Amino acid sequence: MSGFGAHIKSTQSHLIIQKKQSTERYSLEEIKHLLIVGGHTINSMTISQLVKNGCFLTFFDSDGTPAGVIKPYCDPAVEQVDKALEFPSPQRYAIAIAQASVKSRLFAIERFQETRNVHLFYEGEHDVLWESLDELEYLIKLDEIRRLHKLTSDMYYEIMSRTIAVDFGYKRRTLRPQRDPVNAMLSFGYALLFGNCSVAAIGAHLNPDSGVMHTGKGSLIYDLIDPLKAKTVDTIVFRIAQESLSQSDYEVTDNRCLLSDELLNNLMAAFYAAHVTDQLNEQVSNFYNAAKHGNDFKSLY
Repeated sequence: MSGFGAHIKSTQSHLIIQKKQSTERYSLEEIKHLLIVGGHTINSMTISQLVKNGCFLTFFDSDGTPAGVIKPYCDPAVEQVDKALEFPSPQRYAIAIAQASVKSRLFAIERFQETRNVHLFYEGEHDVLWESLDELEYLIKLDEIRRLHKLTSDMYYEIMSRTIAVDFGYKRRTLRPQRDPVNAMLSFGYALLFGNCSVAAIGAHLNPDSGVMHTGKGSLIYDLIDPLKAKTVDTIVFRIAQESLSQSDYEVTDNRCLLSDELLNNLMAAFYAAHVTDQLNEQVSNFYNAAKHGNDFKSLY
């Protein structure tokens, strides 16, 4: 559920979403995860019904920033793996995540070059990204790993901006609020990744805040989705920006860029058609098993 102004309520059997010009009905039994992006109203009884049916609710600000998760009641006897996440060597996991992220972004750029028969790298950029993989292997401090990870990520977004028409105003990845449609689409896509990964992580009894590369709330979720961004969300967003995005798909106000409902629906349809949730479930499973047994984490990318 995205946008603004919808009223979310329910009967005993159906979820009802009332928008300005339409009303949508969904069977409560079929809803396993409800993502709510933007400003809407929802009845407390509806929340209770959804949670009782085993549904997760994830809330996001309008720009895709995660706000919180409501999850079904969990038996307190269920063993958590928090202690397993108190890594004796968090650097090892951080390096694995950073390296997978660099590889995924390198491959994304190279795929674009091959399919479009263009050259995106400026002199030295390709070497810097490839050499960072070896450099990460020898870093000891987490701050050093995070710094190099940020450098390579910033390079990737700037390089990909060369594939986008200048009229859209996209030059690099920016912080909230997003003021161009490409960054707004990326944030929305990452919100979908975050919400679906949160459900998988909580279902595996992982602590979403026990990250190694990132810190703070949801840090583990950010760790797990980072290597998957380029292959999943970025592929969809950059393809739309390059092939079909038009000014009718968004509105730029004084302080942010608002995406149309049609564009948001197209993004969601492409996201789920790509079976991204299957990849997230596998990523969480790989991490759970590595943390539980103290093994190396083999991240997907």
